Amino acid sequence: MQAIPHRYPFLLIDRMEDIVQGEEATGIKNVSVNEPFFQGHFPARPVMPGVLLVEAMAQTAATLVVLTLGKDFEGKLVYFMTIEGAKFRRPVEPGDQVRIHVAKERHRSNVWKFRGEARVEGTVVAEATFSAMIMG
Repeated sequence: MQAIPHRYPFLLIDRMEDIVQGEEATGIKNVSVNEPFFQGHFPARPVMPGVLLVEAMAQTAATLVVLTLGKDFEGKLVYFMTIEGAKFRRPVEPGDQVRIHVAKERHRSNVWKFRGEARVEGTVVAEATFSAMIMG
């Protein structure tokens, strides 16, 4: 995952699949009991924070943007602008594999809007619409 600048402990996708440049992609997160956020959320019953599922969607989308723009992206970063309609359907726990699918809804100039959905074993666990701005 060299495409985006995120690194441990804040890199929340392990690999990318099904990339259609400029349109959609899927990020994979294998959730381990050793994730640093489980130390405090919640030690007796570890649950991945919902906000980190949205961040994983954003990282998947950012990777798609970087791969789409190629050389035109050099020296720039992708920044969150908005999050809308975030819904959390069920907890994500150690041992889960989260498949994070993002699809571009629109793209104007340096602003991209995405629809994201996270699934575990085919069941939707989180969804959101969000936008990001590319800045140099």
